[in-house]
This record gives sequence, C-alpha cells and structure tokens, in this order.
Amino acid sequence: FSASCYYAMFPPFNNPYYFFTRQLIYAGIGLFALFFFWHYDYQHLKKWAGCLLITALILLTAVLIPGLGVEKLGAQRWLKIGSLSFQPSELAKLCLVIFTAYGLSRYPEKVFNFWRGIFPYLLILGLAAGLILKQPDLGTTVTLAGTIFIILFVAGARIKHLAALATLGIGAAALAIWQEPYRLKRFLAFLNPEKDPAGSGWHILNSLLSLGSGGLLGTGLGQGRHSKFLYLPIREADFIFAVIGEELGFIGACLVIILFLIFIWRGFRIAITSPDPFGSLLAAGIVGGIAIQTIINIGVVTSTLPITGITLPFISFGGTSLVFTLAGVGILLNISRHTRRV
Repeated sequence: FSASCYYAMFPPFNNPYYFFTRQLIYAGIGLFALFFFWHYDYQHLKKWAGCLLITALILLTAVLIPGLGVEKLGAQRWLKIGSLSFQPSELAKLCLVIFTAYGLSRYPEKVFNFWRGIFPYLLILGLAAGLILKQPDLGTTVTLAGTIFIILFVAGARIKHLAALATLGIGAAALAIWQEPYRLKRFLAFLNPEKDPAGSGWHILNSLLSLGSGGLLGTGLGQGRHSKFLYLPIREADFIFAVIGEELGFIGACLVIILFLIFIWRGFRIAITSPDPFGSLLAAGIVGGIAIQTIINIGVVTSTLPITGITLPFISFGGTSLVFTLAGVGILLNISRHTRRV
C-alpha cells in the first residue's frame, strides 16, 4: 500500500486503494490455493502433470493471439478474466516444474543419458521459453530455465551436461539481449547508468537513491520520498525492495533478506528429507524458482544485475504471481507432512 497509494491517486486509477484492494483479492485466492494444496496429496499431481503442461502451453499461445492477449507497457503477457487479469507464464512455471519432477522421478536412470533423460525436457522448456520470450518476458524465461536447471542438478544429471547447459543458457540470454534494442539499452545502462541519468539509467539511479536515502532505520512506513513523488518507476512491483530499503532502512531490508533465506533453507530441507524422488524434485523446483526470482529482483534493485522486470515473491504487486507462489507453498507444506525426520 505504501508503495502504490500516492501513484494510484491519479488517473487512470483515481483511487489510493486501487492496487491494495486488487492485491487483497489475489491474496485471498492465493491463500485458498495454499490451503487446498496443503491438504491435497502431492502424489496425485502425477496424474495431472501432462494435462497441466498442455493447458499451460495453450494459454501461453492464447496470450499472443490479438484480441485475447492484453497488452500493458509494451508487453502482451495477460489474459483478461472479468475485471482481473491473468498471467499464463506464472502457471507455466509451476506446471513445468510438476511435469519435469514427475518425468525425472519416474525414470531416474535416464538422467545420466543426455538424449534420453535431459533433451526431451529441454525441448519442452524451449517451447515454453520461446512463447514467453514472444510476449516479451526475458526475466521469466531466465527464472524458468534456472528452475529446470536446479531440478536436473538435484535429479543427479552429470556435471558435464549441466556445464554445457549453463553455457548454452548464458549464450541464449546474451543473444536475446543483443537482438532486442530495448534489452541492449537496459544492459548498457546497467554497465554505466550515469551515462544517461535522465533516460535509460533513470531506473537504476533512482533505485539506488531510494535504498541509500533510507539509512540505517529508514524514513518510516509511508514516508519514502522517492516512492511518493514518483521518482522511482514501477515501485509497487519490480522496485518494491527499494521502497523497503527507503522506508525500513538497511535493517529492514536485511530482515526481509533473512526471511527469504530462512524460507529457502526450509524449502530445500523439505526437498532433502522428502520420502520419494518426486517430492524431492518437486520441492527443489518450487523453492528453487522462488529463490531465483528473489535473487534476480534484489539484484536488479541493488544494480548487481540488469533490469529484467521480475517481481519480488510474496511482496510485489502482481496477482497471478502471488496466487501461484502461494499454491507452490501449499505443495511444499504438503510434502513436508510426509518428510522423514532428521
């Protein structure tokens, strides 16, 4: 609310509670999903893995069809459902994790063979990534690819295969940046934001100013000048960690990072103690995806990574992201009910 209320007072919103109320609706849906999957045996997800993947791919295709997909800020990533919007790429991330975890756990010996155990999942990843890149959304593509990489690592893929995949992934990301002028401009601004402070470097410089102006204890909730007077772009979503740093200070920002680290540690502990390979890979994929997204978002805000347009899990405004993140947490909690005590 603190990050969005002032901005939402002006047209086209004209309501300081606009973002807050919409996020509350999504939070309610997300909490319902969390409690549902918390009590839904994760083993039953195996029989739905294929259907979920096909559904996600169909929706990723639908969002690119003129008249069906909704365009915002030059990106066509949403489908409209009544007064709410839905981002299929968030569903695709969870569905691909479920499908990959199921496939690798069903035939664990195949993971040592690149063509039989890894390549089929790369094809599916490539198809999903290609559709997401068309939206365009490089940040989600990188998150999805990194998540599948973690699942393959936990499944026991050979280091030489993983090294080759990492090299290929870095090369593909570099090519994606080079092919799109706006991505290249963002990357060059990341390298030297002071070169164009009123243009391509505006986001990065104001993000750092927001973080720095918070000092040790912050300016206080609702008292951040950069978030209130619109110096900081997309403050309610991509740059909300800068608002946290400004209003809660260095200590508040560190506490948020510590909470994420505790969540990630607990999530991987669930993966390690899972009673079966499917639960282990599924938990690793869910928590790995959240970890990657968190690292990218905080990395962008602190100017240690180029701008990608990735939200901060649990905190940023973004309804679909919140719903499926909470659904993933519900699955994690269900797996934890079956874990071995160590």
